[in-house]
Amino acid sequence: MELTVTTVLVAFAGVFLICFMKGAFGGGFSIVGIPLLSCVMDPVTAGGLLAPLFIAMDLFALRYWKPSTWSKPDLALLLPGLVIGVGLGYVLFRVLDHRAVALVMATITLIFVGLWLAAGSEVQIRPRSSPKAIGAGLASGVTTMVAHSGGPPLAMYLLPLGLSKEVYAGTTSLFFTVGNAIKAVPWLLLVKPAGDVWIVMAVCLLAIPAGVWLGWRLHGRLDQRQIYRVCYALLVVTALKLLWDGASGYLG
Repeated sequence: MELTVTTVLVAFAGVFLICFMKGAFGGGFSIVGIPLLSCVMDPVTAGGLLAPLFIAMDLFALRYWKPSTWSKPDLALLLPGLVIGVGLGYVLFRVLDHRAVALVMATITLIFVGLWLAAGSEVQIRPRSSPKAIGAGLASGVTTMVAHSGGPPLAMYLLPLGLSKEVYAGTTSLFFTVGNAIKAVPWLLLVKPAGDVWIVMAVCLLAIPAGVWLGWRLHGRLDQRQIYRVCYALLVVTALKLLWDGASGYLG
C-alpha cells in the first residue's frame, strides 16, 4: 500500500462510515464501508487494517449499547457458534475460494430479503430456535473471519424475532464485539501490517468517536419500523457488494 494523502483520506472516510453504521445499527453492516478502502488498497490489506480498528469501534459503541440492550438468551445461543466459526474461518481462509463464499452468502441474503418483501415488508415474528441460533452464529463466525461479512447470517436470525430496535442494535453490537476481538489476532497473523498501514490505522482512530455518536443519534430519530426497513435495505446493499466481489473475481 502506498502512503498518500488520498489513501489516508479515503481510509478515514471508510472507517467513519463503518463507525456510523455501528452507532446506528449496532454492527453487522461493516462491509458497506469496505468498498471505499478497496479503492486505495487491496482487500486483504484492508482486512488487516480494520481488524484492530474494529475492537476500538466496538468498545466505544458499548458506551451507547449497554447491557440493558442485550438479548442475553439469544447471545447465549449465538456466541458459542461464533467462536467456533471464527476458528474454522481461520483454518479455511487459506484454502477457501473467497469468491464462491461471497456468491453463496449474497444469494442466501437476497432470498431472505425476497421472502420478507413477499410477506408484505412486515417482520414475520418467529420464536427463538436453538438450532437456528447456533447455525447463525457459526455462519457469521466463518464469514466475518473470511470476508468481514458476518452481518447477514446474524440478521437473518435476529430480525424475525421482532426485538425492539434498541435490543436488536445492542445484541448485534456485543455479538460483533466478541467476534472482532477473537478474529483480530488471526487477521494480524495472516496479513502482518507494514509500517504505513499502522500509520493509517492511527489516523483512522480519530474517526471513531464522531462516527459512532452520529450513528447513535440517527438511531434515536428512527422509529421501530424504519429501523427494520433500513436493516433489510442494508442487507440488499451488502448482498450486492458480495455479488460484485464474487462475480468480478471470476470474470477478472
